[in-house]
Amino acid sequence: MVTINKNYLKLPGSYLFSTIAKKVETYQTAHPEEKIVRLGIGDVTQPLAPAIIGALHKAVDEMSHAETFRGYAPDLGYEFLRSAIAKNDYRDRGCQIEADEIFVSDGAKSDSGNIQEIFGTDNKVAVCDPVYPVYVDTNVMAGRTGEYNKERENFDGVIYMPCLEANGFLPELPAETPDLIYLCFPNNPSGAAITKERLQEWVDYANKTGAVIIYDAAYEAYITEEGVPHSIYECQGARTCAIELRSFSKNAGFTGVRLGFAVVPKELVRDGVSLHDLWARRHGTKFNGAPYIVQKAGEAVYSAEGKAQLKEQVSYYMRNAHYIYHGLKDAGYSVSGGVNAPYIWLKTPQGMTSWEFFDHLLETAHVVGTPGSGFGAHGEGYFRLTAFGSFENTQEAIRRIQAL
Repeated sequence: MVTINKNYLKLPGSYLFSTIAKKVETYQTAHPEEKIVRLGIGDVTQPLAPAIIGALHKAVDEMSHAETFRGYAPDLGYEFLRSAIAKNDYRDRGCQIEADEIFVSDGAKSDSGNIQEIFGTDNKVAVCDPVYPVYVDTNVMAGRTGEYNKERENFDGVIYMPCLEANGFLPELPAETPDLIYLCFPNNPSGAAITKERLQEWVDYANKTGAVIIYDAAYEAYITEEGVPHSIYECQGARTCAIELRSFSKNAGFTGVRLGFAVVPKELVRDGVSLHDLWARRHGTKFNGAPYIVQKAGEAVYSAEGKAQLKEQVSYYMRNAHYIYHGLKDAGYSVSGGVNAPYIWLKTPQGMTSWEFFDHLLETAHVVGTPGSGFGAHGEGYFRLTAFGSFENTQEAIRRIQAL
């Protein structure tokens, strides 16, 4: 008889953003006359930069000629893209990362969900709380956790590291020693950033305990302050304890194009085995590579024109972030984030739960955000807004919220 993976049954309800989409769709169907402003999901709204569009057109034309046609991509990704990444994202910042330590993929979400496959199911996982749901949910699916605890609103067998206002929404080193540590900075959902000194403490801790850090740097392009690392490999010793995940979605608008990469240094060895070799085996077996035309578009991100155009786009979204931050602050809300990340993290007013505030905003201001409790138990009482809307919609959303 066919059986199923019962670990999936541990997951409560549907994926967070699927739940939000259904609630908004239900409300819109009942109130078709209302214009809803969506500042919930972190999806970009600005069109692809001209340099990227040009690269896409050129690559499509190449695919129409036998002599320049491309089929399957190399397992790790095309050398032209991996070399551009290694130089611009790493060596130019003093990080010794080689092109053959970079694995091109279709996005950081996929990598953050798939990377756990190369580790045993008996590994103990540590996550921030609140946290990007994919880190936890994929480990649940793999059987690396216990059951969902309704009282605590989290999973048994997971080490949760509370990120509270009192500690600047940064995690403390856990009392219980984990095997896998998920860190995301600048952080989704809180927008908090970590200094190089604080991140070095995590690297030293991982090397001392033998843990592996899975470091999500999807929002590094939004860093504005000095002393905030763009990569974990800026820290001494990170090559022996850290895997870094990156995305082209937020820095270059590739949410609908799909491109990302993982960095697995060759020195990273656990249980006597090279994690680089394990990931290469998994990558080659289960992934057929990002399309050639998409990887050529990725290469254009690192051109002089691409860098200039994308700097303007990042500035556009950060202008939205500053507008949201100061608009909410002026309205009396307690807010953080919006400095090194395109997310604003606010306390829900008047003792509302995060889902009560979601419903209140949707029904009275017709604005959509993300309830903090969807990111974990310590996200309760908080709410996330994104800066990825148009500036006009951002202004309208803040005007509506201020009028409540």
